[in-house]
Amino acid sequence: MALVREKDGKRLHVKSALMGESLVSKEFIENLEVAPQERLYPDVKVMKIGGQSICDRGVKALPGILKEIVANRSSHKMLITTGGGTRSRHIYTIGLEMGMPTGVIAKFGSMISEQNALMIATLLSPWGGIKISHGDIVKLPTYFAEGIIPIMHGMPPYDYFAIKPKTGRIPIHRTDVGLVIIGDLIGSRSVLFIKDENGLYANDPKKDPDAEFIAEIGAADLLARDQDDLVIERPCLEILQNSEVLERLQIINGMVPGNITRALNDEHVGTIIHKQ
Repeated sequence: MALVREKDGKRLHVKSALMGESLVSKEFIENLEVAPQERLYPDVKVMKIGGQSICDRGVKALPGILKEIVANRSSHKMLITTGGGTRSRHIYTIGLEMGMPTGVIAKFGSMISEQNALMIATLLSPWGGIKISHGDIVKLPTYFAEGIIPIMHGMPPYDYFAIKPKTGRIPIHRTDVGLVIIGDLIGSRSVLFIKDENGLYANDPKKDPDAEFIAEIGAADLLARDQDDLVIERPCLEILQNSEVLERLQIINGMVPGNITRALNDEHVGTIIHKQ
């Protein structure tokens, strides 16, 4: 590429569309022409096994869910992530009481999520389950060629660099966000949350048995509702809305046999939140 020196003769630039431009200029970014985002692995199904909702139930939940995942191994390429669950909430509580900053608390959460990834990888090891790191994403084609089911912890790698939320110090980018970021990265059209609830409700159904069930809703509409509680982390909706490749998030009750299979086959089960 050609080199261009500034008129004052001081700085030398590589000639490109971004040469000498401010990357914080709203007008420049809005008018910058870029190629459409490449779908790296569009045939990979990305799913998260909930921490508190599934992993913490142990033998009462995991065997049935993992058996259904194994049954779909030959017909679907699956990348599994894990939540943290009750243990992460416990360590968050201790960290908050001890005055720990958001970045340290986020690191605590990563460690718990990683424990769950190790547990699930171990349980799936007879069928090719292995625990991978975030940096192993580029190896996905090789894993699938060998019949491997890759499992990774779901906490996004902010860790010590976690962004402090507006209120409090609990990191807002946790394992739900990690799943959606991975889905956007590899070019999935949808991502799947495996939980112990049928999907999204207007209120927490465990506290309000008469809460309205929402079978499908747009991300922008859901953000506008500003509900007090959600079944997934709020930044997931913004990531979906801004994504060039993601089309929807799907939340299902993995405790119901067959739900995972139906969702993998793109059936409308549970709640679908679509990009508007």
